[in-house]
Amino acid sequence: MKEEKNNILEGIIRVTGKSVGYFSLPDQDQDLEIQPENLSAALNRDRVRVELLGKKVLGREQARVIEIIERHKTEFVGTLEQTPEGFFLVPDDKKMYRDIFVPLDSTHGASDGDKVQVKIIEWSDPSKSPKGEMLRIIGRAGEHNAEMLGIVYESGFEVDFPKEVENEANAWKNKYEKEDKLKDRKNFSKTTTFTIDPADAKDFDDAISFKTLPNGDYEIGIHIADVSHFVVEKTELDREARKRGTSIYLVDRTIPMLPEVLSNDLCSLNPNESKYAFSAVFVMNKDAQIKERWFGKTLIESDKRFTYEEAQEILDKKAGIFFDELKTLNELAKKLRKEKFRKGAIDFETEEVKFVLDDLGKPIRVYRKERKDTHKLIEDFMLLANREVATYMHIANGANTRAAFVYRIHDAPDREKILNLATFVKALGFKLNNKNGETTGEDIAQMLRSVEGTSAEMLVKTAAIRAMSKAIYSTSNIGHFGLAFEYYTHFTSPIRRYPDLMVHRLLFRFLTKGQIEQDEIIKYQRLCDDSSEREIEAAEAERASIKYKQVEYMSDFIGKEFDATVSGVSEWGVYVEEVNTKAEGMVKLRDMKDDFYELNEKLYAIVGKKTGKKYSLGDKIRVKLIASDSERKTLDFQFV
Repeated sequence: MKEEKNNILEGIIRVTGKSVGYFSLPDQDQDLEIQPENLSAALNRDRVRVELLGKKVLGREQARVIEIIERHKTEFVGTLEQTPEGFFLVPDDKKMYRDIFVPLDSTHGASDGDKVQVKIIEWSDPSKSPKGEMLRIIGRAGEHNAEMLGIVYESGFEVDFPKEVENEANAWKNKYEKEDKLKDRKNFSKTTTFTIDPADAKDFDDAISFKTLPNGDYEIGIHIADVSHFVVEKTELDREARKRGTSIYLVDRTIPMLPEVLSNDLCSLNPNESKYAFSAVFVMNKDAQIKERWFGKTLIESDKRFTYEEAQEILDKKAGIFFDELKTLNELAKKLRKEKFRKGAIDFETEEVKFVLDDLGKPIRVYRKERKDTHKLIEDFMLLANREVATYMHIANGANTRAAFVYRIHDAPDREKILNLATFVKALGFKLNNKNGETTGEDIAQMLRSVEGTSAEMLVKTAAIRAMSKAIYSTSNIGHFGLAFEYYTHFTSPIRRYPDLMVHRLLFRFLTKGQIEQDEIIKYQRLCDDSSEREIEAAEAERASIKYKQVEYMSDFIGKEFDATVSGVSEWGVYVEEVNTKAEGMVKLRDMKDDFYELNEKLYAIVGKKTGKKYSLGDKIRVKLIASDSERKTLDFQFV
């Protein structure tokens, strides 16, 4: 945020669905409030200039927008509604507080009830609707495919690749076949190697090789798809990958960062195919201590494609292909994990839901994903590679602290949030050690261990995650608070994340040409900022697709009763989370007829005035589903 003269400030505005704006002030707990009539057509996350009005409403300092410097977005997805004057787009984005007028002559054949994307082209009068032009017709609102595509477009991503990008990717097919595969590469194709991935995975960007050395130590290779060989800087492929920043994983599809010929074929470490990799190879002893490390380009050949379930079954049965290798890797992974937690890493493992969809995309079953040893095994070796690459580059850069590299950093949490979290867990009967809001990873880990197995476990974990700072990409290293790593990066998923591709390029340049100087810091920091932003947008899209399917699934059970947990309280109702599907909805205060209930913020509870009856965070309750709204992604419950 930038401060200017005469009570004028510049920064990012947040706007609610009720068209009230909020503007953060540095070092102040309370934001400036901007009433609807003072928004001057500013939208959520626009960069604006605001002027202090010198008055308060209900204790909040008031301001008004005097200039929109930069729009955060001008393109919106929603449902078309026809009126006598023309069409209006009712936006899916509930923070877009105005419907968008679309003249009849610019609808390109769209009709009432279509899901479309529109761009705002004119908005001179804040008291009227903005004028928009049609960008694309997505499909009929409410239909599975249209809703999923709508989520992608609303998040600012594209589904199809431009023709020139596809052409560049396809040209690699012939080029790759003619290349000398072992030129400047170490040959690992004869070493036992395999991948372990989800059953529905289409691309495999990491593999593990294993060899027992004559002295009893182990050589373990973490081989990552060498995407940087194919996606070269200043090409159309690179520009598109940079723009996308990440792949998106919706409930029924992947929107890839790279065209399929690369992501599922040339770069993917498919079994029984010679593939280019960028590898981190470690010699480890039986205690999982690293004795030697090597980084470089390799040629590998995966002997087996395991699903997590297949590899787990071999471990459980103690027999099967590569059992000895899997057993040893699992034992080493457990030692790496133990050491990580000993140093103060926080276990934020939360429950995720998966959907079984019918041919029309309708959810017919929801189940919770179970994390087994094989999931953790892969995760721990990927963490090892990420940590060691970052450590190597930091040490290699030596005194040149401004040498270019891309770190994955995670700041210590904000003091205010930790104080709130401590109050929250205290209300549930637990304790978070802190000193005026300062805490350590070990303190948080200890608090999370204390709630394990209790009814409040997932609630406390979710609250703790919300209290944490967001992990981001940066050229300045401050370490990773959550993992308790001094140096950390993302090296292991270049098929689906652009920062990993940057890390590969920087590491390779260092290995082959030496020091990378600071004249590129500004460029890489900008790319880090863009990648962090894209990551947030992709995560929002993924959450929106899950929420939509949860609501759609639950809509078949209106009138039915469910076990649930109180997941939140507010002045207008009680948030409840259904136990099996993790679907969240609300019991509205106005539907609670047995008493007059009020919010008690200190107790994190809704309390009845006459009876003293209380609904607190973490309470196990029984609810009945009374309504669902797929368009708004909401569920309404009542207490039984």
